[in-house]
Amino acid sequence: MEQRKILDVIGVGIGPFNLGLAALLEKTDCTFMCFEQKSKFDWHPGMLLEGTTLQVPFMADLVTMVDPTSPYSFLNYLHEHERLYQFYFFEKFQIPRNEYNHYCQWVADRLNSLQFNSEVKQIKAHTEGKTYFEVSVQQGDIIKSYYCHHVVLGVGTKPVIPKDFQSLQNEQLYHSSQYKMKREKTLQAKSITVIGSGQSAAEIVFDLLQQQNEKNYELSWYTRSKGFYPMEYSKLGLEHFSPDYTRYFYQLEHEKKQRVLKNQALLYKGISFKTISDIYELIYERTIGGEKCPITMRALTELTEIERIEDSHELTLYQYEQEVFQKTVSDVVIMATGYQSSFPSFLNGMKDELQFDEQCQLKIDEQYRVKTSIEGASLFVQNGELHTHGVGAPDLGLGAYRNAVIINQIVGKEVYKLYNRTVFQQFGLKE
Repeated sequence: MEQRKILDVIGVGIGPFNLGLAALLEKTDCTFMCFEQKSKFDWHPGMLLEGTTLQVPFMADLVTMVDPTSPYSFLNYLHEHERLYQFYFFEKFQIPRNEYNHYCQWVADRLNSLQFNSEVKQIKAHTEGKTYFEVSVQQGDIIKSYYCHHVVLGVGTKPVIPKDFQSLQNEQLYHSSQYKMKREKTLQAKSITVIGSGQSAAEIVFDLLQQQNEKNYELSWYTRSKGFYPMEYSKLGLEHFSPDYTRYFYQLEHEKKQRVLKNQALLYKGISFKTISDIYELIYERTIGGEKCPITMRALTELTEIERIEDSHELTLYQYEQEVFQKTVSDVVIMATGYQSSFPSFLNGMKDELQFDEQCQLKIDEQYRVKTSIEGASLFVQNGELHTHGVGAPDLGLGAYRNAVIINQIVGKEVYKLYNRTVFQQFGLKE
């Protein structure tokens, strides 16, 4: 039998979470490689608009919350780029989104464990003797196999357009994740409609409002939500994005978790106060002297049908409290309809070894390990555990913590210190 080099860890996908994993693993003796099908690190490139910021403080970088002395911290990035004094005078916790992306690219360039242009095609477990995984990776025209004891999935979520409208996608009907790439052509339209009421929708609306006087298009904004509400950003509300709340949520019964999540949308799906204020103030200024409101905004309004008409779209809207339908026409339709995780196709060959719940979602233990019938090798998940660990799953501020939990499990000792108490409030009556 050929002698195979078996790595300790292989990561699949290079977003912020697996990039943080790679940076934090530098303190260990673990052998590690991470694969990404894209050509470089690029974080939500379609929404890297000028003036937009992270919705979390700069301390939610790749490493600081578990290793503030790391050379891969955001502050060290500033130091290396001779920007510490400028940032000091900037006096803001939320940094520009473009700078966060550039920071992550800087970290990626310093790590030798990352391989881009590398698409993982299949993962399978070998259980003869000592258990290990075989990861098949397409790199150019070649498919090569790599072997490891542990796999960390960091493939993230994918843009979602409602199923009824997916076949209509084109240059004039697209997901908000493509906005920056399609922006110039969009600005040439006579009418533009944005669907959705999250942060992405609001940022696009504000950008379009700023260009409207020059380009002279009609602008509409519809959402089926009850209003254009702000995201919960009070200090005690933010404590839901903590290890303490994650531990509390994990111990709840499965059915209760689903009910709780349905009532927590505004913890992570609303609009920042600043963006709402920016939009309102611009509209207020545009309507001085009795000028017509530059935008049509309607909540409680669901998009039920789209019909392609020559170079435009006829939209059927339903106001579900009044139970009234209305039709309108729009050249461009931007679907800010969110993201969701999906089961990776490269795990299809392992389905019989993985455990699923009643909703066909992966069962995941408290240490972010997928429950399987495999012994001696672990499959970990990053940002695919909303249903088991709660609203903090996609939050950048918990990324370093989750990576520390995973690394401590892999190494078998406390490489990174984890606190027992991280918030002031208590979420339950029992530990």
